[in-house]
Amino acid sequence: MLNIRVEKTTNPKPIPGADNPLTFGTIFTDHMFAMNYETGKGWHDPRIIPYQAIELQPSAMVFHYGQEMFEGLKAYKADDGRTLLFRPDKNIERANNTNRRICIPEIPAEDFLQAIKAIVKMDEAWIPTKPGTSLYIRPFIIATDPFLGVRPSDTYLFLIILSPVGAYYPEGLDPVKIWIEDDYVRAVRGGVGEAKTGANYVASLKAQVKAHDEGYSQVLWLDGVERKYIEEVGAMNIFFKINGTVVTPKLNGSILPGVTRDSCIQLCRSWGLPVEERRVSAEELFEAAENGSLEECWGSGTAAVISPVGHLRCGEKVFQIADGGIGELSQKLYDTVTGIQLGKIEGPAGWVVEV
Repeated sequence: MLNIRVEKTTNPKPIPGADNPLTFGTIFTDHMFAMNYETGKGWHDPRIIPYQAIELQPSAMVFHYGQEMFEGLKAYKADDGRTLLFRPDKNIERANNTNRRICIPEIPAEDFLQAIKAIVKMDEAWIPTKPGTSLYIRPFIIATDPFLGVRPSDTYLFLIILSPVGAYYPEGLDPVKIWIEDDYVRAVRGGVGEAKTGANYVASLKAQVKAHDEGYSQVLWLDGVERKYIEEVGAMNIFFKINGTVVTPKLNGSILPGVTRDSCIQLCRSWGLPVEERRVSAEELFEAAENGSLEECWGSGTAAVISPVGHLRCGEKVFQIADGGIGELSQKLYDTVTGIQLGKIEGPAGWVVEV
């Protein structure tokens, strides 16, 4: 168990009011959690301190070789006043999977959860309560050795920062437009596609800019080898409802194993819906859209929760999904997942953890 020392801020910031629009990831709370690692000493000095700049040497390895990981989860305020986390064990498991892949020392799961709970408890007053809002939790680890050489660092800094947020997409729950990228490649099997590390995301920026310039919210990636099979959206996993069957790309080593993705699969199966995790080609989607069997499409992720997709584009091909609006299943998943997160609906055992 961590012995967390606490230093409270002497200059608290104003907490956004209920009517204040919250743009995702732009406002940060008064405090952050920090902990250091040193080879031979392990993880040590866990502390909560005022939110502040961090000082690193220009030679810190994170700047030169990209050894860093991050996670994302949320805290919610229930109607009865409880502060709730949604499936934090899955985020912690994924964080340590990422750590193993990029040679960062793992953090014991119980210590990781204790750190999350402690910093959320410290800035609990920052949790917004307006519908569609939450407190976003961003744990991350960076390599800090001042050394120019390609090897794992001997020192690391683990931080957790908090941000009150609204909807990830400006459209909210209105269907978004997605660009299927057939030029650039994000990840391949054997790479870091299944790890939550910055390299995954910087590889997506060029296509993201291109998509935004064309009026599309996100990029849907194809596999990096055959360039024909759907993988995931830049900030979400992807689902399709085809002829009554829920279909999502199978995890293959280049797709991030999303916590909300797993939750959608479990919920759909509990409702008796057939669910297939398999390869889905872009051509199959075009054909399903043309013959009317593509009934719904949505993305899933911690930031957006459920994001209906109304239009897809690949090259010059553009097609609308059903009537272009939110589908019945997409709405049901959104209502159920957010209901569980807010403590209004009882979900499977262990999905909700009280702070």
